[in-house]
Amino acid sequence: MKRGAWNKFVKARERYRVAVEEIKRSLPDLEGLQRELVKARSAGKSGSAAYTVETPIVYNTALDDLDSTDDIRLILVADNPGRREQAAENRRYLVGPSGKLAETFFRENPALGIDFRVNAIILNKTPVHTARTAELRELCRLGGTEMTDIIAESQRTMARLLLEFHQALAPVPVWIIGYSEMKKGGIFEAYTYEVQSLYDTSKYKNDIALFRHFSMNQFTIDINQQAKKKEPVDQTLERIGAAYRQRILGW
Repeated sequence: MKRGAWNKFVKARERYRVAVEEIKRSLPDLEGLQRELVKARSAGKSGSAAYTVETPIVYNTALDDLDSTDDIRLILVADNPGRREQAAENRRYLVGPSGKLAETFFRENPALGIDFRVNAIILNKTPVHTARTAELRELCRLGGTEMTDIIAESQRTMARLLLEFHQALAPVPVWIIGYSEMKKGGIFEAYTYEVQSLYDTSKYKNDIALFRHFSMNQFTIDINQQAKKKEPVDQTLERIGAAYRQRILGW
């Protein structure tokens, strides 16, 4: 990165770290509610021990490994930190099965020129942990209006941070993975509205692409099904990502 880009990146990273700490302070009961979800999820499942909630709100520490010599070619936005992402030994995004599928996709498509663990940074739509993204709804139910409002605000914060990182690293493209819950009434509706507002007049808005999630290999299956004969993979991705962007974000 050039010096100006690196300085912007560092400022965005620090704001991200501070934002996570602020959310922690505003949700003192969060860990207890997350433990309730874990207990309920593992009840009656023989051989399926409940895991320990170690990091209720996860800052992606992989960003701290970067320096100005790194070559970032992609910003990828996933959903929220899952079981493996919140483990104290990790505290990084997309390190579970979905992350492995992402690694496989880029490894099998070298023409894209991206090593997933070297050339991409990963953000989430919220840093609040649940084992499965759908459990954010249950977390909001348990925590009531306050929890619901703070999780929504965390999404708006992450959208603002996306733009900051994007401005620092532009013209690096942005892939937002897992668009189904970004629709009206979805878990990430607040994130969608904030991205729409922030990017509406931005020169970078057409650098955003939306895709299905990597989980259960949805991303790769969808790309393969929609690929046209002899179409280069980068063109396939551009076409599909733009179509989903139009569907969800409106441009």
